[in-house]
Amino acid sequence: MTRKIAGMAVIVTGGARGIGRATAERLARLGASVAIGDLDADLAATVAAPFGDRVTAARLDVTDPGSWADFLAGTGHLGPWDALINNAGIMPLGSLLKEPDQLTRAIFDVNVFGAINGTKAVAPGMVERGRGHIVNVASAVGRIAVPNAASYSASKFAVVGFSEAIRAELAPAGVDVTVILPTVVRTELSAGIPTGRGVTSVSPEQVAEVIESALRKPQPELWVPRWVQAPTKVTQALPRRVAGVLDRLSDAGGLLSRADPAAREAYEERARRATRD
Repeated sequence: MTRKIAGMAVIVTGGARGIGRATAERLARLGASVAIGDLDADLAATVAAPFGDRVTAARLDVTDPGSWADFLAGTGHLGPWDALINNAGIMPLGSLLKEPDQLTRAIFDVNVFGAINGTKAVAPGMVERGRGHIVNVASAVGRIAVPNAASYSASKFAVVGFSEAIRAELAPAGVDVTVILPTVVRTELSAGIPTGRGVTSVSPEQVAEVIESALRKPQPELWVPRWVQAPTKVTQALPRRVAGVLDRLSDAGGLLSRADPAAREAYEERARRATRD
């Protein structure tokens, strides 16, 4: 059965920018009530403003369970929650050997514990009602590791594993779990990353469209673009030596190593600030 978006009550984390913003706006236009959580509460409020009382925004630090409690208290008038979109994430790039310990920890705090904290905060109500849907936004590098983003890749592998485990745990209670794996998304997060052979970039709106489709008809795993999933699964089944040759031919593995530091400077600084907030 296909579900209707109109009338749903949805939380979107990291909703002030990029994928989160595109998702919040798309769902709101389709008639959902949306609570936007973001560290930048002022910017999140500008996203919510055009939609009236049906969409609200509040500050949310996904790494802090106490912040989750405050966020839910401030937005609970829109609930009970039908869906949680765990989207907040950071992607600093660079050699692991030069990565400050504080930054490594921040990557896992935001990308992994953000999803875990959100699930712990919101899923109990879903279980109690016997329905709900958690959508975790991971990344293609959560299935295919690439150099120059070891911590980010590891964090997204963790999100994929978490999604698979919690899906099995919550299924008997009627709660669905979907993991979304986009390729390079044209947002500030991917600034300075070059285009490679065989690598398709997508817009935040394309990811939002796939998230919408997941809410309408839950599926365990969805890639963006969707056609990437099949060849990726085939490549992963090949012997490592053969897969390595294909990787070199596609040039996918070297993309993040060739990211332009100057083009990424503004984003990298904002990501570093998040570790100090």
